[in-house]
Amino acid sequence: MKTLNAISYDIIGCAYKVHSELGPGLLESTYETCLYYELLQMGYSISRQQALPIIYKEQKLDAGYRIDLLVENSIIVELKSVDTIIPIFEAQLLTYLKLAHKKLGLLINFNVCDLKQGIIRKIL
Repeated sequence: MKTLNAISYDIIGCAYKVHSELGPGLLESTYETCLYYELLQMGYSISRQQALPIIYKEQKLDAGYRIDLLVENSIIVELKSVDTIIPIFEAQLLTYLKLAHKKLGLLINFNVCDLKQGIIRKIL
């Protein structure tokens, strides 16, 4: 079984493939579909738009939150196609990690010329 670091390395590699092929400026859903495809080709188990309920006063509630990609039931991947990553996007990823009881998340913004500038890794 691959470590979280090895899996995240593969996710980032696939993101680079997608970004290299498509470039910036498309809808987030396009990048999600293509990254999902690339990760499937590598043999990973992936959930798309995974529901993320919240527990409030001991009640499990569906609040409409969705994880863009959940890879190997271990790593949350949140995708963006925006001009600038603002702090609330990073806070959202940390909250998703906490709610889902996961340790590692990637925030990937495809709307950049150099994808290296669009990748943020968070550990909880």
